[in-house]
Amino acid sequence: MLRFAPRVATRAAVAFQSSHVPVGVAATQALTARWMSAAAPGPKPANPEFSSGPCKKHPGYNISNLPTAVLGRSHRSKLGKERLAFAINETKRMLGIPDDYLVGIVPASDTGAYEMAMWNMLGAKDIDVCHWESFGKGWFADAVSHLKLRDTVDVREHTAGYGELPDLTATSKDRDICFTFNGTTSGVRVPDGCDWIADDRTGLTLCDATSAVFAMNMPWEKLDVTTYSWQKVLGGEGAHGMLILSPRAVERLESYTPENRPLPKIFRLTKKGKVEAGIFKGATINTPSMMAVEDYIDALAWAESVGGTEGLIKISNNNLAVVEKFVAENDWIDFLAKDPAVRSNTSVCLTLDLSPEQIKAFVALLEKENVALDIGGYRDAPPSIRIWCGATVETADVEALMPWLKWAFDEVKGN
Repeated sequence: MLRFAPRVATRAAVAFQSSHVPVGVAATQALTARWMSAAAPGPKPANPEFSSGPCKKHPGYNISNLPTAVLGRSHRSKLGKERLAFAINETKRMLGIPDDYLVGIVPASDTGAYEMAMWNMLGAKDIDVCHWESFGKGWFADAVSHLKLRDTVDVREHTAGYGELPDLTATSKDRDICFTFNGTTSGVRVPDGCDWIADDRTGLTLCDATSAVFAMNMPWEKLDVTTYSWQKVLGGEGAHGMLILSPRAVERLESYTPENRPLPKIFRLTKKGKVEAGIFKGATINTPSMMAVEDYIDALAWAESVGGTEGLIKISNNNLAVVEKFVAENDWIDFLAKDPAVRSNTSVCLTLDLSPEQIKAFVALLEKENVALDIGGYRDAPPSIRIWCGATVETADVEALMPWLKWAFDEVKGN
């Protein structure tokens, strides 16, 4: 984009506007142009995309680089199945998922994958549901209001406010445990290692890890059901979910059939009492977007080029460190998650010393300047902003954003 020095930009704006619009409007626009340009604190991020989902495409992404041979072909053709199986196998390899775990591509993003697990598996044991933000709260609501599990088993709720974690050690190894690995709308994650989950548990753990996979170390031995979507950390496309099952989860599927619980076709994981193995080899339940599949494979290849999962985690941690340094130097901004041990390195949620209306103006101002897009806090969260720091966001862009946060704060606070 052509950039002018502040005074040149102002003169150019006035000259153009005064000849094309009424004087009053021209004066206002010229004043705005001078205000925006003269106060600019430094270079803008090269890419202003900080959305928490769908997330920014990886550096160097170009849709024209995607293979097209599979487009227009059946997903059940030899080529279609090969590409789907390749996506599954690469996922398993790059994430270090144990050989005896199953990985499948399922409909409806992370939501579909997690609901699929809930509707197939819950009800065999009493349940602990842990939530501290909107999506985990949604899983609890589904368990008690839609599945009506309290009619047949005991369902306990372990909850905390935005920015905090409940006491996870209060959960029981003999109950199924539903939880979110990383609270996308609160910026709070579970502690490294998930030591609060017992190795000798008899219940299953069902983990929504959509904004954690590829950004945080996943302790697979603690996780029986894990779900995520392509459009978070890898910056893939929406609509497809990943379902990862431990042998214990498979055993539950094959030994437990919920009574009086009809399952729609896209939720069915078993056939004649056995897990539908084809789902985990590329024979998807319904028709996937093969363009989205190729996009996901492209994202996996990029991830490999930056050091695989460990490289992605390092980038996310570096991005978070930039924000942490800035927050430490400015007393008008703080993390929603006060405890660094449970602070997300992807969905970074921040409170500001501004009213809710001023925060909206703050967000709008940065968007108008094309500095930061889609950083408003989630609608159910306390008034806040949310900056995506996953690995597709370059650290240089996070660094460039920080002075603009201060600029926007000063402008909004002063008006």
